[in-house]
Amino acid sequence: QVQLVESGGGLVQAGGSLRLSCTASGRTAWRYTMAWFRQAPGKEREFVAARSWNGGSTYYADSVKGRFTISRDNAKNTVYLQMNSLKPEDTAVYYCAADKRVGDSARMYDYWGQGTQVTVSS
Repeated sequence: QVQLVESGGGLVQAGGSLRLSCTASGRTAWRYTMAWFRQAPGKEREFVAARSWNGGSTYYADSVKGRFTISRDNAKNTVYLQMNSLKPEDTAVYYCAADKRVGDSARMYDYWGQGTQVTVSS
């Protein structure tokens, strides 16, 4: 069993930066792939980024490549999402997810956080 808690959301102007954090609890949480998804009002949840437990595999959605960076600190069971050059279309609730597999499908992930709101003003 893995519990996930996100933090770091907020309101930022276009072009600004935010860093999201997600801390996992559970004895083997550090062995899980950690990912970020987001969901805007009226839209489906979409993949943002994922990183395998050993960092050997990292994936990004095309819409965030070059602007967002996912990293993790296994000693702290924490994954980060550094978001730079934010755009109004990045506005969404951002969710942290964990699974033993690696992928970009929300249906694959077994564990989810409660979400944190990111709002980018124009």
